[in-house]
Formats: sequence, C-alpha cells, structure tokens
Amino acid sequence: MAGHSKWANIKHRKAAADSKKGKVFTRLIKEITVAAKAGGGDPNSNPKLRLMLDKARDANMTKDSVTRAIQRGTGELEGVAYEEARYEGYGPGGAAVMVACLTDNRTRTIAEVRHAFAKNGGNIGADGSVAFQFKHCGQFVFAPGASEEKLMEAALDAGADDVVTNADGSVEVLSAPADFDNVKAALEKAGLKPDAAEVTMKALNETALTGADAEKMRALLDALDEVDDVQDVYTTAVLD
Repeated sequence: MAGHSKWANIKHRKAAADSKKGKVFTRLIKEITVAAKAGGGDPNSNPKLRLMLDKARDANMTKDSVTRAIQRGTGELEGVAYEEARYEGYGPGGAAVMVACLTDNRTRTIAEVRHAFAKNGGNIGADGSVAFQFKHCGQFVFAPGASEEKLMEAALDAGADDVVTNADGSVEVLSAPADFDNVKAALEKAGLKPDAAEVTMKALNETALTGADAEKMRALLDALDEVDDVQDVYTTAVLD
C-alpha cells in the first residue's frame, strides 16, 4: 500500500483540464508539433507522436487540427519553433515542483514561471534542485475498486515494472517509458481501461499537505497552469 489521496488528486487534475478545453487543445497542438519535428510525422514509427495523438483523440480534437500540427512539425506548413524548457522549485510546505514548458521565448517563460512561484509562496530553484525526487515513467491509474490481480496479470506480462495499490484504493500500473505502448495495449486487450494514462514524472516520495499549505499549493499549481508556455506541472505534494 502506498500514497495518500491519490485518486482525489487525479480527479482534481482532470477537472481542471476539462474546465480549460481551449488551453488543452493549445498544449496538445504544441506537443504534436514538437513530436513530429523530432521523430517524423508517422505515428507508427514515432512513439511520442502516437501518445500525443491518443491524447488528442481523448480530448476530441478535430482531425484537421491534428493534421496541421503534424505538418507544422514536419515542415510542410510554416509554424513557430518551440523548444523544451524545464524549471524546478519548491512550493508551500516544502513540496517539490517541476514545470515542463514548450516555448519560443525562454526569457518570457522564465519570468512568468518565476512570478507564479513568488506570488504563491514558492521559490524557483536551480536546474537539478528537485529533479532527483521524480522518476520518468509510464503511469496508468485506475479508480478505487479495480482488481489488482487482473491488472498484475495483464500488465506484468507486457513489461510493466510494478502494480501499486494506494491507501485510497486506487491502483497504479507503472512501466518504463519505452514499455508504455506495450502495457497500454495489453491492458486494453484485457478490457482494463485506466482513468488516466501518461508518460509522466512520478514523485518518488510524497509530501502530504493539509489546511493552509494545501490551499496555497493549489493556488501555486493553478497559477503555473495559467502560464501559456507551461505544458505540465509535477509535484510531490498530495493535497488533502
């Protein structure tokens, strides 16, 4: 058993995303463009692009929007050149925060990220200051009540590293990033649909926050999420 209110945090993130569909589309378009630029426009030979296309389908993005994003990435259409940037720091209660961005102007992005930290009780740190507290992995999260036995049977045979039942009853399947597609296909074949599935930066240790610290951390995470160039925010905080 591990974790605190894992499921509550997943639901909070999903609700926040659903309330900002326009921003979700903008972020997906950036991700698709960057993935196509890095690995080509064929999802069959580009795992990162394939993952982004799955997310686009889940978000009900139009086929035309997806196609244009790929074409901008492959150079068939003109578009903005984005680069990856990552910023690290600490939020209220000492919880670690890592911010993944895609930007065409690093000066603007770091200023906006730094402002979000400073305004909401956080401190931005140097590169590497909190990265060691996270693991790059594939993560599939199932709602409380999912069968750990069935998940283990399907996932471990497909190359998953671990199946973890959290204190709130939710179940996580974890894999190496390279095995994400195989595990996803095996779960689908077994009729096991995760409520969240992504290649992510998973906190190795969690910081449980309550009361004022939890509210301050929510404000910080929301402020970072409002920054246009921010794609994902990862934190060790678990908010009760």
